[in-house]
Amino acid sequence: MGVSVLLKTVLLAGCAGLGLAQTPPLVATLSLELDRNFRTLKEKADPAPYYIAYEVTEQESASASATLGALTSTRNERSRHLDITVRVGTPKLDSYHRLPGDSAHFTAGISLALEDSPAAIQRTIWLETDRIYRLAAERLIKVRNARQMNVKEEDDSDDFSSAPPAVYSEPVVRLSFAADEMAARVRKWSAAFAQYPSVLTSFAALVAQRETRYFVDTEGAHLRYGRGYAGISLFARVKAADGMDLASTETFSSRDLAGLPKDDLVLAAAARVSKDVTAMLNAPLVDPFVGPAILSGRASAVLFHEILGHRIEGHRQKDETEGQTFTRKLGQPVLPDFLSVIFDPTRLDYGGVPLNGSYLYDDEGVKAQPVTVVDKGILRTFLMSRSPVRGIASSNGHGRRAPGYEVVSRQSNLFVEAAQTVSEARLRELLIAEIKRQNKPYGLYFQQVTGGHTTTGRQGVQAFTVIPVVLYRVYPDGRPDELVRGADVVGTPLASFAKILAASDRPEIFNGYCGAESGNVPVSAVSPAILVSEIEIQKKEKSQDRPPYLSAPAMGGPQ
Repeated sequence: MGVSVLLKTVLLAGCAGLGLAQTPPLVATLSLELDRNFRTLKEKADPAPYYIAYEVTEQESASASATLGALTSTRNERSRHLDITVRVGTPKLDSYHRLPGDSAHFTAGISLALEDSPAAIQRTIWLETDRIYRLAAERLIKVRNARQMNVKEEDDSDDFSSAPPAVYSEPVVRLSFAADEMAARVRKWSAAFAQYPSVLTSFAALVAQRETRYFVDTEGAHLRYGRGYAGISLFARVKAADGMDLASTETFSSRDLAGLPKDDLVLAAAARVSKDVTAMLNAPLVDPFVGPAILSGRASAVLFHEILGHRIEGHRQKDETEGQTFTRKLGQPVLPDFLSVIFDPTRLDYGGVPLNGSYLYDDEGVKAQPVTVVDKGILRTFLMSRSPVRGIASSNGHGRRAPGYEVVSRQSNLFVEAAQTVSEARLRELLIAEIKRQNKPYGLYFQQVTGGHTTTGRQGVQAFTVIPVVLYRVYPDGRPDELVRGADVVGTPLASFAKILAASDRPEIFNGYCGAESGNVPVSAVSPAILVSEIEIQKKEKSQDRPPYLSAPAMGGPQ
């Protein structure tokens, strides 16, 4: 998938000098209804709200997918989604206060008129504001009672922080696409999988999307900004004789359809995906193993996202049901001293490749900014929304959500930077030396991964899983690397960081989506390949179903 589009912008001078004639129509309607509802609730409601925000997410998308040269779906959609925040109480203690086992959830999101009709839009906002206010007022009572009944919280920092009112607008450019051309391209790409009879299911998909967000709040923010992306997805799946499902995928992303690769490069990628899964059919199954390994740049990017990124999200430091791996480690070493980690949503691309986790403002109206969370191995800060934690009183622009969810602190573009690097050839030499030093029969090379997941709560094991797609055994005696299958990477964060020995001089990019408490949000991670002295793999879960009993039909119809 793609990344933010920075369009030609019109900067607005400030709230005091902002006339409604200058304001985009939807922002003007949101502002008028915000002022009316806030004023009324302040005068009549008990308890009264001290803060309200309205966010509208407008999405426009076109997509097409095909399998074996035949179109399977096309879509062309446009929607508007309204999310409302109503904070009741005070910034010190309000309706969003986190309670053990109970986080606030008021907005389920609601559809909004696509046309800028003030009457239709205001009525929806009015009813939804009333509903959410009632829920917030009820929860504040629950929060106050919990304060009386429960033990004192370890982190008694405020529930909300103020932010400078952001005022910004850029023109909305409607999505431009040729439906017939999109359909023709996915047919062509998907037909390439037909050359590989072992592939059971496959598809090629093409999507283009433009998203515009509108945001106003009672502190004076007035925002309209957008992001656009286009993406290609290729997928192929086979089933081994022992029932294991094996799949491979490749994706391309850009800011728009024009930036995607030409057909010859996509067809070459489809062939690569097909050859990878076909080769896996004859690859031996791995046994559980602990030993040295190299993780490619993309694999290590996923590793850092899972084992570091989630654990330095600010809201987890305050939630006493969380494991709080790094809560008390500010100013202490958490990584080798040659590594630093920066989150920077202001970076649009890396090496010419668009980054999926870019944005102008977060979902609380705070301007995006780079944040160095680990500097030369030392933990310096957390990723922050407008919910403070002990020692960090304000947001650093990482309050994010998908439509229909409440905002929490989330990752953006993650960059792993190494002060000391070696070539990839030298990294392999170091792996061979480490295999011999440990007297292991082999080491591992993780070339491709498809994603991962992690557990951060106290009730679960503080562990992570990374899911390899292409994995090799590396032998110290010079034998060719051996493709293997059926493994997942497992581990615990503190132990894993201590085992990083070296990093390569060639970073790679992993673009994707991350699902957590505030829904699926676009993210990116950029990292060099790393050598670790020890990594653990376990057997992957597999189906007990055999491959199809019937033979595949002949391509092209009855013979």
